Amino acid sequence: MRPTPRASVWGFFMEIVSNSKEMQDLALRWREEGRKIVLVPTMGFFHQGHLSLMEHGRTLGDRLVVSLFVNPAQFGPTEDLQRYPRDLDRDAALAREKGVDVLFTPTPEQMYPEGYQTYVEVEKLSQGLCGASRPGHFRGVATVVLKLFNLVQPHAAIFGEKDYQQLMVIRRLTADLNLPIGIVGCPIVREPDGLAMSSRNTYLSPEERAAALSLSYALKGAQKLAAAGEKSGEKILELVRKIIPRVPHTRIDYLALVHPETLEEVETLQGEARLALAVWVGDTRLIDNASIPEARYTCCV
Repeated sequence: MRPTPRASVWGFFMEIVSNSKEMQDLALRWREEGRKIVLVPTMGFFHQGHLSLMEHGRTLGDRLVVSLFVNPAQFGPTEDLQRYPRDLDRDAALAREKGVDVLFTPTPEQMYPEGYQTYVEVEKLSQGLCGASRPGHFRGVATVVLKLFNLVQPHAAIFGEKDYQQLMVIRRLTADLNLPIGIVGCPIVREPDGLAMSSRNTYLSPEERAAALSLSYALKGAQKLAAAGEKSGEKILELVRKIIPRVPHTRIDYLALVHPETLEEVETLQGEARLALAVWVGDTRLIDNASIPEARYTCCV
């Protein structure tokens, strides 16, 4: 049976908690009461992709926590930490509409107090793809996610597949450290024209927004090529290399056909692979990925 969000006479009751100790105490009390806790970690500026994770999370437990934290540990010195879009009032209203019980909004000082010096690293899975382009990024991701797990005490945590390498890193982290948390991955949510939803899409000019469609076009082209029987990884990648650079404002950062779990490069298709790419569109770096050949999803897994 689908859990029902707690309600008040004004609508769904949602707390906004900024203090880490208060969040942990609340979560521990819920556990003592036998409540099942679900966590959706985010950096905020919600779009339909985030909201779909909340909707699914609402069906999985008794208490739904959404964390909103722009994590400085996963941004490099020249990246967009300061300009990353933020709108707490807007996000809080959207989360409340989805029946979120707690919006957890810690500050950097709460998460990384003076003297902080402990970090978590998932070694092999973090090396390629975005890990090669953004040194230290996944150390920051793994560290903040483990801290969120300790503070929120979830039974399940939900992540979107747009950040596919991140999802694999968190699954490995959870398995390696024997954490009793189910990691749920949900399919990418796209705009009607195919562009993967991302908070960074707000950076794009109208011309760049049109150019960004080359990512999903290229992925669809690769899926069609594989569906037609092509097994050569190089030929699939070659098709993508022909599609994207022909579009103005684009520059490929990386492009790889990888095993869906190990993220090791695939030379010949033998079952499912994952085509992952990062492309600069103007000054904005966008990522996207797709199952090769195309997979049919019916729900989050």
